[in-house]
Amino acid sequence: MTHRHYLETEAVRLEYQFLRPARSTGPTLVLLHEGLGSLALWKDFPVQLAEACQAPVLAYSRQGYGQSSPVSLPRPLDYLSVAGPDELERVLDGLGLDQVVLIGHSDGASIALAYAARQDPRVRSVVVLAPHVDVEPASVEGVRLTVKAYARGDLRERLHAYHGDNLDGAFLGWSEAWLNPAFTAWNLHRELSCIQVPLLAIQGREDEFATAAQLETIARTVSGPCRTVMLAHCRHFPQNQARPQVLELISEFLAALAQ
Repeated sequence: MTHRHYLETEAVRLEYQFLRPARSTGPTLVLLHEGLGSLALWKDFPVQLAEACQAPVLAYSRQGYGQSSPVSLPRPLDYLSVAGPDELERVLDGLGLDQVVLIGHSDGASIALAYAARQDPRVRSVVVLAPHVDVEPASVEGVRLTVKAYARGDLRERLHAYHGDNLDGAFLGWSEAWLNPAFTAWNLHRELSCIQVPLLAIQGREDEFATAAQLETIARTVSGPCRTVMLAHCRHFPQNQARPQVLELISEFLAALAQ
């Protein structure tokens, strides 16, 4: 059954959708979207993930995205390692979730890793897709190219359907943070060393926003069990560009944990 509601937390309204297949068991899979994403921009991935894993799935739009409350700009440069995880904690508390698997994409992957580092016992494991654990030249160049597409209007028009009045706040909050020269010092290296739960990290070989160094840093630094997978013929959106492989990898990862 699909539930789409709004969670009120500290004067902020967050849109969310909860999927629970008829035979679903185990922890709730919590989806954390990318820097220009939203609940709606996951499209049918949450439904397919719920069915593939036979698990409940929660997706929500972070503040400033989709139909959630707007956010004040500029975003703090630690928004991925502090504000995002703080908000995630309020979501878990507000919805009364006691066992979760965090599944994040891009910016959402960074938030998932930063939250896992807090060692909340509710977090059983983590899956990250195209994660960022530090700022590479490829990341900055990818953002610059995205800003150009936004200025031309084609990207802006496509995103407006998902973000509405939040569009400029969502885009500028993301792009201005990543292009701020001071942001090059941001990283999750300290947080990674605190992650003890099982971790699956997936990246496309042709990722236009990062290199394989992201997965290498994760594998070298985390304290718990970790598997990294590089997918051929895939760029920055593995859940769209290599969906069958991603669904299989996640379902196998969760099945092994349940044994």
